[in-house]
Amino acid sequence: MEENFIPTLIKCYFIAFGVLAGGSFIGSIGAFLVGEPPITTVTRLAKSLRIWAIVAAIGGTFDAISTIERGLFEGGTIDAIKQISFIISAMAGVQSAILFIEWFSQEEIT
Repeated sequence: MEENFIPTLIKCYFIAFGVLAGGSFIGSIGAFLVGEPPITTVTRLAKSLRIWAIVAAIGGTFDAISTIERGLFEGGTIDAIKQISFIISAMAGVQSAILFIEWFSQEEIT
């Protein structure tokens, strides 16, 4: 059963946001427990979790890539556009989480 486009788009955004923000903040608790600076660790973790948040949001498999390939080479253009939209939505969630973490930590993430 295929999910609707707009609800899946919204889910991708918030899954990516949650993976990045949650992973960074929970990881900083571990840093605090071992005596490392938690705020610096939040920004370092946010930088390293970017791609994993996007992968988690789009499902963590190669289905997105194979759907894009099928859309380009076999004529399923609408499916390719949907998958690209899901990836863009996940990237937007990651960027929002980065802005939130930068606001919280007052450090720039490059």
